[in-house]
Amino acid sequence: MNSSVVESETKCEINKKQPHAVCIPFPAQGHINPMIELAKLLHSKGFRITFVNTEYNHRRLLKSRGPGSLDGFPGFRFQSIPDGLPPPVAAEDGGGSAGDSTQDIPSLCDSTAKNFLAPFLALLKKLNSPASCVVCDAIMCFAIDAAREIGVPGYCFRTTCAASFFANRNLPGLIQKGILPLKDSACLTNGYLESRLDWIPPLKNVRLRDLATFIRTTDLNDVMLNFIISQAQEVSKASGIIFNTFDDLENEVLADLSLICPPIYTFGPVHFLINQHPQNKSLNSLGGSLWKEDQECLEWLYSRARNSVVYVNFGSITVLTPQQLVEFAWGLADSKKDFLWAIRPDAVTGDCKVNLPSEFFEETEQRGLIVKWCPQEQVLNHPAIGAFLTHCGWNSMLESIASGVPMICWPFFADQQINCRFACVEWGVGLEIDSNVNRVEVAKAVTELIDGEKGKQLKTNAIKWKNKAAEATSSVNGSSYLNLDKLVAHMLSKQ
Repeated sequence: MNSSVVESETKCEINKKQPHAVCIPFPAQGHINPMIELAKLLHSKGFRITFVNTEYNHRRLLKSRGPGSLDGFPGFRFQSIPDGLPPPVAAEDGGGSAGDSTQDIPSLCDSTAKNFLAPFLALLKKLNSPASCVVCDAIMCFAIDAAREIGVPGYCFRTTCAASFFANRNLPGLIQKGILPLKDSACLTNGYLESRLDWIPPLKNVRLRDLATFIRTTDLNDVMLNFIISQAQEVSKASGIIFNTFDDLENEVLADLSLICPPIYTFGPVHFLINQHPQNKSLNSLGGSLWKEDQECLEWLYSRARNSVVYVNFGSITVLTPQQLVEFAWGLADSKKDFLWAIRPDAVTGDCKVNLPSEFFEETEQRGLIVKWCPQEQVLNHPAIGAFLTHCGWNSMLESIASGVPMICWPFFADQQINCRFACVEWGVGLEIDSNVNRVEVAKAVTELIDGEKGKQLKTNAIKWKNKAAEATSSVNGSSYLNLDKLVAHMLSKQ
């Protein structure tokens, strides 16, 4: 471990009787954010926290938030371990700088499974304050083995919806039935992926194309197919599974999962629950954004009318082709609506402004704002936001639901397809647009959600779910609030 970027614990701060949770997220933005929120909640319940990033992401955090941004939080310390991947190389076309973009996800998955156990175990054994439990991302199940090695319980935190996890648990059954892997590449275009999983009740409205995109292979030995299957099974070794969801949102799926998994604890939306624990104020400035957030966009929003702006953000991993970028741009322009668009430096090949026609900027100068990254939770809670054009990552979905904002759904990969399906079919808060994006459809969807009757209905549904999320996280008898207490009680009973 690099002592220049890792703050170690000082022995004078250690309370031997205080429970100590070691938290390790999967090394990508969408996994780091909810794990930090979970760690804050445990800290508010009296736990010391050691938060373990990769060295690569630790450097990115310090770059985005400032050199002292991870210091000065009593009982909350950061450590790092190597990721086993080659050093990043700057993109020749200017799309992103070296060391400031999300690493290749399949490479990360492969490396976490093969290279993380030894350094993580070594870190656990060297901590001045022994860990009393380990909380790992549910696709980082090597950490459960490490927890067992040192004799403490290990808990898995699933940062996707429960439905996605349940679908992954059922993939072996699809293989046994001969449904997967795909027979040939023609299955991608001949309607085969429209087949429904009617024989799995909680997924009765789900089609094959709504499952993780990694199933779209003809190779039974495909690395990513086997990775998601193995990780979905490995969580059975955990002392408990934590879901960033709430009971009302996924009650049928959670009921079935509770019959086949270790104890389940649902206390989402995690970012909502944080607001019910005011003793956590000392950590308010602690965040996990790997890109510097543009705060000025919030001031821009105050100059816009209520429910008039469409917010566009495709998350931390989605990469658009130049043509897709242009189609989205002209769709926004042709809608004649105000928009706030967050485009990462590595979101598209080449520099995004160069790839967009000058006519687009001339057309939208008075009603559009493009930033590199922004504080999404604050943006979605702004009264000017009327719709969210999203890739359907689970964090984005929950934040949108918790803000009462309807969505235009354009899922990209992994669990985003099933998130989209539930948002559009089960919860009635989303409108899906075709993966082959075109400007006419984008403009139509934006106009419908801001001004149309369909948009009004989706908004009504979104407000309903916002209220249910608020009820779940209330400090009186909300299910998420109570489930957090149950998890803490279980952790302390194992100490």
